[in-house]
Amino acid sequence: MSKYQRLTDEQWTILEPILSGEPSSIRGRPPVHDNRAVLNGILWVLRTGAAWADLPERFPSSSTCYRRFSKWVTSGVFRKILEALARDLEERGVINLSECFIDGHCCPAKQPSLTS
Repeated sequence: MSKYQRLTDEQWTILEPILSGEPSSIRGRPPVHDNRAVLNGILWVLRTGAAWADLPERFPSSSTCYRRFSKWVTSGVFRKILEALARDLEERGVINLSECFIDGHCCPAKQPSLTS
């Protein structure tokens, strides 16, 4: 099993400007967790495919991570995050974006339970 890696300082330098204008709190309360910690939790869930409830204690709570993830997806911020990380990988020669695509048809959708 590979060791989990958090965002590097270089990656955070790229992403911080994207998230700096985003309020961390939805209801006006001061944020308890910074965006970097929350993003690391979100990326852990996406990387592992685990349920939000299985998020390890080293991250902010699953509800905090899920709430912010949902907000960032709805507002288009998460797309900007993914695009910025992909551009960085391309600039470093790790990937070629002209050969990349995302295809969701290979990911099965969860079916709702049919109860009467």
